[in-house]
Amino acid sequence: MSDFPTLFGTDGIRGVANQPPLTPGMVVRIGSAAVEMIAKQAPARPVVVVGRDTRRSGDLMESALLAGMISAGASVLRAGTIPTPAVARLAREANADLGVAITASHNSFEDNGLKFFRGDGYKLSDEAELAISNLAQSGETKTPTPTRIGADVGTVARIEEPLRRYLDFARGCVPLDFTLAGLRIAVDCANGAAFQSTPTLLRELGAEVHAFHHEPDGVNINRDCGSTHPEEIARCVRATGAHVGIAHDGDADRLLVSDEHGEILDGDVLLAIAALDYLRRGKLAEQTLVATVMSNFGLDETLAKAGGKVVRTAVGDRYVLAEMVHLGLNVGGEQSGHLIFRDFSTTGDGLVSALQILAVMKSSGRPLSELKQCLIRYPQAQRNLAVRRKLPLAELPEVARLVADAEQALAGRGRVLLRYSGTEPKVRVLLEGPDESEINRHADRIAAALTGAIG
Repeated sequence: MSDFPTLFGTDGIRGVANQPPLTPGMVVRIGSAAVEMIAKQAPARPVVVVGRDTRRSGDLMESALLAGMISAGASVLRAGTIPTPAVARLAREANADLGVAITASHNSFEDNGLKFFRGDGYKLSDEAELAISNLAQSGETKTPTPTRIGADVGTVARIEEPLRRYLDFARGCVPLDFTLAGLRIAVDCANGAAFQSTPTLLRELGAEVHAFHHEPDGVNINRDCGSTHPEEIARCVRATGAHVGIAHDGDADRLLVSDEHGEILDGDVLLAIAALDYLRRGKLAEQTLVATVMSNFGLDETLAKAGGKVVRTAVGDRYVLAEMVHLGLNVGGEQSGHLIFRDFSTTGDGLVSALQILAVMKSSGRPLSELKQCLIRYPQAQRNLAVRRKLPLAELPEVARLVADAEQALAGRGRVLLRYSGTEPKVRVLLEGPDESEINRHADRIAAALTGAIG
């Protein structure tokens, strides 16, 4: 059992930059602790790849992180501004011991964070994250001093052409003769890390690309754009007459898509399209798709009708990936747009995922408006509520009563899920059932009780 609360949520460390726990001093300690942790298994001078998104606080975070890492003797390879999945890929390519992406993903610009990857490109285990958290916090009251001196101090170097390396990798995730010629594609880059990567590769593959929100200024990342604002990519598709629209989040590990009519396809629809294509080609490992408890149960029925099945995990792409590795599976993801194609990538990758969906479009000759019909959804009611504090939900009697009422009403016909976000001060409510008005009524009652208690 730890003496300290963990610094990590479901996807790394995240918070307001320059405030606890992401003060420069603590980030120095986190960097040093991460190197100290891996040095127990790594050579005398561990190698770490570091990349970042477009937030203004990225300079602050990177400077502190690098200071901590080189004080502990690491050789740091800087990738600059690049998508998070590129950090995982470059760490693997460089035979590094660790990869770190400085990003707060889909959060607003004042937030920042740290996502850690092993040298093989997979995310750190819970045990490794806890070790870093404990080491960093155990030195919080001490004056930080370098753990190495003289020639043992670490170094920093730049990776040569990191973006080109990543694009060449992504290009290799589709056949050599694959082309997007004849397709008009709208891309919402969220003013984030994909502002160069996705438009560049799609153009190289022959598409006519209309890029939007691709001029980051440090404060406009995710602002009214990107995968958390799907109405924007829908607008961009309608404005350009595009055949398809692609939207990423700030660090480009997510994908949402718009069809040619400006209708949004979330992660569940994209998983259905991809999994059915993999099944048809005999490429879906164990005929099984991995999804989380938040995914629509229409996904289960869709796969079952095609001879496949769905296994479910807790919310978080790390849990999806862990189950994929455990069972030897190759396709999985989340409703939010974290899609993992493990034949190619070790983490969610918005660009690689987009190429897989585009490949289905091209091979089938069918527009997305037709392809999306494969998934018949159960109605869902979702509420995402800001909270002051995260009390145990079982300790909120009125909430518990209303949840029990909803579960009784939906018995055998639906479900109720409540959970706190692992990356934001929010509580998420999900109800699923055959009657949309009924589940919305229950969702509103539960949301009102939650707002009154902890909102």
